[in-house]
Amino acid sequence: MIDHSLFYSVESLPDNWDDNVGQDIFLQKQYLKALEHAAPDNISLFYLAFYVEGDLVGVATVQRVQLYLDDMFRNNKDSCLKERLKRVISKVIRGNILVVGNLTHTGQHGLYLDTQKASYADFLTSLLNALEQLKTEIKNKYSKSIRAYLIKDFFTGDPILEHYHFFESSGFYEVAVQPNMIMAVRAHWNSIENYISDLHKKYRDRYKVARKKSKSIEKRALDIETIKTESKNLYRLYKNVSDNARINTFILPEDHFYEFKKQLDNSFRVYGYYLDNKLIGFYTLILNNENLETYFLGYDVSHQYKYQLYLNMLYDMAQFGIENNFKNVIYARTAMAIKSSVGAKPKKMVMYLKHTNWLMNGLLKVIFKFMNPRQDWEERHPFR
Repeated sequence: MIDHSLFYSVESLPDNWDDNVGQDIFLQKQYLKALEHAAPDNISLFYLAFYVEGDLVGVATVQRVQLYLDDMFRNNKDSCLKERLKRVISKVIRGNILVVGNLTHTGQHGLYLDTQKASYADFLTSLLNALEQLKTEIKNKYSKSIRAYLIKDFFTGDPILEHYHFFESSGFYEVAVQPNMIMAVRAHWNSIENYISDLHKKYRDRYKVARKKSKSIEKRALDIETIKTESKNLYRLYKNVSDNARINTFILPEDHFYEFKKQLDNSFRVYGYYLDNKLIGFYTLILNNENLETYFLGYDVSHQYKYQLYLNMLYDMAQFGIENNFKNVIYARTAMAIKSSVGAKPKKMVMYLKHTNWLMNGLLKVIFKFMNPRQDWEERHPFR
C-alpha cells in the first residue's frame, strides 16, 4: 500500500525530496522554486510525495490550470466560423483542470517512482486517489470545480504505458500529441566542425548561408543583471512568437527569465541576438543532466527572414550541446520540419485525459484533435 502527502509550496517539501527524483532537474527543488516564483498567472503548483511504510518512494508535481478563451486562442486571424468553433470548444474545456506534469515544458517531467520499492499499479492507484483529494480541497478552499485531468507526456516506450488498462478503466483515454524533436549528439562530435562535416552538401550549404546572413548579429550570453535590465524587451520578443501560436494555454510573466536565472543560476542560460546594440532575438536553455533542454525564445519578426534568426538559434543550440558534451539536444515539439533539418528526430508521445463530466468526456477526444491537429510535414534527413 502506498500513502501520499500533499504539499502547497517548495519550502514545505521533505528534506530528502531531491534524493528521490532521479536526475531530472524539472523535478528538483531548485527548478520547482523557480517555476513557483515565476509561474503564469493561471497556473498554481502542488506537490505529492508517496510513501511505503514511511519511506519516500515517488513524487508527482501537479498544476491547477485555469483555462480561458483569451489565453487559449490568442491568434485572432481566424475566420468567423473558426472563431465560433473556438468558443464552443472553450465552453467544454474552460475552467480549472489538474495537470500531472509540467504544462510549460514538453516531456515527462511530472512523475518519478522508485520501481524497486513500489509497483506502478499501486503508484497509479495512489496518484488518482491523491488527485481526487486535491480536487475536493480546491473546491473547499477556492470554490473552484476541477473540470478535467491531464497526465502528460509519455514516450511510447515508457513502462507506465504498460498499464493502459488502468487508465482506461479509470475513464482516461490515450491521446497522441505532437512528437518531441530530439537530436542525439554523435560520439565523434567534438566540435561544430564535426557536425558540419556530417551534413549532406545541401544542408551544409544551408548552414553556411544561415551563418553568413547572421554575421552582423552579435550574440551575447546574458548575465542576471542584463536579463533584469532587458526583461521588458525579452518579454516583448517572447510575446511576438507566443501570440502567433495556434493554441496557447498560458502566458509567462514578464520577470520569468530573470527569476529562472536567479534560482537556477548556471543551469539556466539566456543568449541574446543584438543588431546595432539593440536586442532583436533571444533563446533560452536548461541544462538537465545529460540533456540540453531548449526553452522559450523570441525574436523581432521584421528581422527574422533577413537574418534567419530562428534557424541560427537552432544551430546555436546544437553547437552548445556539442561543445558541452550533452548526449541529446531536446528541441521540444512544434516546427518539426525545420527542427528535423538541423538533425532532430521525432519521438512519439502520448497523454492521458479525462473530463470529470462523463458526457463531456466523450467529446474531449474530438476537441483534443482540434487543439493538436495532425500536421503533414516531411521529415528531413540532413546527415550522411
